Amino acid sequence: MPIRQVSVAVKNEPGSVHEVCEILEKEQINIKAIMGTAKEGPAQLHLVTDDPDKAISVLESRGFTTSSREVLAVITPDHPGGLNAVLRTLLEKKVNVELIYPFIYLNNNEAILILEVDKVLEAKEVLTEHWIKTVGEEIYKT
Repeated sequence: MPIRQVSVAVKNEPGSVHEVCEILEKEQINIKAIMGTAKEGPAQLHLVTDDPDKAISVLESRGFTTSSREVLAVITPDHPGGLNAVLRTLLEKKVNVELIYPFIYLNNNEAILILEVDKVLEAKEVLTEHWIKTVGEEIYKT
């Protein structure tokens, strides 16, 4: 099952990330993974929350520009080379990793990474062929 990343445009100034987090906190929306990027212009927050639809609705009602995109949550062994096993597999299908950040959870010496890729279907296919586990909607409850 797919999971959705919520992206939010925020001002590149002190307090902007806090404002988004405070809104989500007041609405009891839990952030499961977060990554921020800032270049010229607005910064971008990329979030996996326990309720992406509600997060989008709440943030847009407060004037934020949001978007969402299907991403992969990949279980990666937490040892040297664990991440490279996933990346090497994606390379077989020439899948480009556009964004990568950790999910805030670690269990049984496994990490979960959020991967935004250019070819989601091909990525899912090759990961499955190589017995690399992905996590679906159950991630919202972890």
